[in-house]
Amino acid sequence: MSFHTLADQSIADMTLSYDACLAVLQCPDERILELLDATYRVRRHFCGNRVHLHMLINAKSGLCPEDCHYCSQSNISTAEIERYPLVGMEQLLEGARKAKEAQSRRYCIALSTRGATDHEIARLSAAVRQIRAIVDINICCSVGLISEAQAQALYDAGVEQINHNLNTSERYYPSICTTHTYQDRLNTLQAARRVGLTLCTGAIFGQGETEEDIIDVGLALRELNPQSIPVNFLIAMEGTPLAGINYLKPYDCLRILCLMRLLNPRQEIRVSAGREAHIRSLQPLALYPANSVFVSGYLTSGGQTYEETRTMITDMGFEIEEAPHTDALAHTEELVTTVENYDERV
Repeated sequence: MSFHTLADQSIADMTLSYDACLAVLQCPDERILELLDATYRVRRHFCGNRVHLHMLINAKSGLCPEDCHYCSQSNISTAEIERYPLVGMEQLLEGARKAKEAQSRRYCIALSTRGATDHEIARLSAAVRQIRAIVDINICCSVGLISEAQAQALYDAGVEQINHNLNTSERYYPSICTTHTYQDRLNTLQAARRVGLTLCTGAIFGQGETEEDIIDVGLALRELNPQSIPVNFLIAMEGTPLAGINYLKPYDCLRILCLMRLLNPRQEIRVSAGREAHIRSLQPLALYPANSVFVSGYLTSGGQTYEETRTMITDMGFEIEEAPHTDALAHTEELVTTVENYDERV
């Protein structure tokens, strides 16, 4: 099968057949450069030669009642991680400043939770207003399962995007989580979209899923049509049910990234958690299908620094694209005075 023919189909916005998807995942090692070259044509056509950087903060760690098997913060995890409630305003602001200094297009605020409470949504909303006014950076929030009213509150505060990953195929989902369903995740995404939030939703690979599951979640993401698709590779931490699972090789990860790009040609494809551990020395090649990366670590694990990532991007001939100025909220002076009262007033 010609991978350049698949690239032509992708550029023409044709959905790849199942057999074509399988051919990408089963690309022989000796043809991996051909696959990357074809996929890069699609990436360049829609995304140019630019790379978006993103930085996140684990704003509430551990303390989650869910049993997601991949997660070090779940109720069934005994992983040695920090556990703390929602952090204060100054810490959120400092994280935003660091993200801005690192040329990040978006600052991601994540909470470990089944679903943020109304109290947490109120605190986040106050923080987002401050950040938008003082730092002027786009905000993405990852707050678990939420209602349309909660999504509206975040949107009104200035949140641009909601992250909530599908994580795997609908068929395989019960194998990695039993305390909520795949449909629950779709419901949250649909609620966020109804109020005007853009969607950031992707998957975690290397959890024992089959090639069929990889294809199915790729097709589901195409149907959902989110703005951003984070492609994660399992970090199998000790103390989690999936500890010790580590079968992905660098070429496997590159094949998956290529498939996600070919199925979702216009999207922001982000090579995310696990890239350092699984793609290793071949990380620069991930930029041929992906046009976005996280810098300076993930929720409970470290990662490549901003300086290392910047060097990798520029050495490969790509350029970092910073976010345009947001419509920063007015009356900054009034907002700044509320920082000290952040924890008490909401």
